[in-house]
Amino acid sequence: MAAAALLAGGTTAGHAPKQADAASAKARNVILFVGDGMGTAQRNAIRLATVGENGKLAMDAMPYAGLIHTSSTSPVTDSAASATAYASGVKTYNGAIGVNADKQTVRTIMEIAKAAGKSTGIVTTSQVTDATGAAFGAHVEDRSKQSDIALQLLTQSKPDVMLGGGEDFWYPAGNPGKFPDEPAEDPKEKSKGTQGNLVEKAKQLGYTYVSTPDGLKQAKGKKLLGLFANEEMFQQNEEGKGDLYNPVVPLPVMTQKAIDTLSSNSKGFFLMVEEEGTDEFAHKNNARLTIKSGQELDKAVQVAKNFAKKHPETLVLVLADHETGGFSIEPVDDEDESGDGISMEDGPFAIAGSKQNFVVDWTTSGHTAVDIPVTAMGPGAQLFTGVFENTEVFSKLLQAQNLGASK
Repeated sequence: MAAAALLAGGTTAGHAPKQADAASAKARNVILFVGDGMGTAQRNAIRLATVGENGKLAMDAMPYAGLIHTSSTSPVTDSAASATAYASGVKTYNGAIGVNADKQTVRTIMEIAKAAGKSTGIVTTSQVTDATGAAFGAHVEDRSKQSDIALQLLTQSKPDVMLGGGEDFWYPAGNPGKFPDEPAEDPKEKSKGTQGNLVEKAKQLGYTYVSTPDGLKQAKGKKLLGLFANEEMFQQNEEGKGDLYNPVVPLPVMTQKAIDTLSSNSKGFFLMVEEEGTDEFAHKNNARLTIKSGQELDKAVQVAKNFAKKHPETLVLVLADHETGGFSIEPVDDEDESGDGISMEDGPFAIAGSKQNFVVDWTTSGHTAVDIPVTAMGPGAQLFTGVFENTEVFSKLLQAQNLGASK
């Protein structure tokens, strides 16, 4: 996949010259996909389970590919520091949101796009105020301050579209909002906001607020806030222990609505779309739902590619913030010791279009420091080839959009 593309000079075989010409133009729109925790092995497992050995996922069927080093100021990053590197071009400490290692605010690519007149958006199956989305539009020293992040999003960076989970951080304790406190699937979830009723504040600031699939479908206007769960839009647990991935609004649907809303701006837009399940289920060594959430991410990528085909001034890229789980793909072998805990194999999983299977093995329940792949198409996509630092994603996004320096 990525390695093959790199050996071919960063392009896939059969790449048409006219596509290469288009890739050198200015990107008016950017759609950045983050498969949280999704390393090369995860992408390969998703591919095998979905389209088989010889098929291509939407996220892989792109003309340019590269590899990204993922370290923060520590060898192994977390999502907050990684997203800050992507969004602002600085290495920072784990847990930091939109600040450098000295805890000074750093401007984000989304804020720069907004200042250039573009529309902006955050879509995620996590809380919209969780680390990845937050790093594109907020500045706090600790990623846990999610109500502070929500307030900053509303009043400072002002994304036009915010869709995902995390309603608990928008309502103060005692006000459950649209989703009941202490639900049966996770009694720990309940409203815990520290900045007052931020949903009402959002409405006062002109946002249309929705909390249901029908509400999202019918929503009009250019400013949209959708919160569809107390916390994440799934339940991250080990297999058979309350694990559930069935978001009330699927990631592809949220992605389509965001694109439809943002694309009305003649100056273009910047949209960050995150699938959180690929990370959270890997933390639980739950390969089945790691793969399932990755399949939903790929469907969302196809939504973006369909838009880009009609609007070729759109740059689409798919990457991850880091790898989670030390995920590996192995043959089915009855003599192989499956182990227990983090050493226990998952599977077997069927390889689509064949009678073969594979199993998944793990080395950790945490993050790793391996390089992660990026694939890209559209104007500026050629910038994302080779092997480079995570901080370079920021400068490459600036260059692709011709937005100039961050000052």
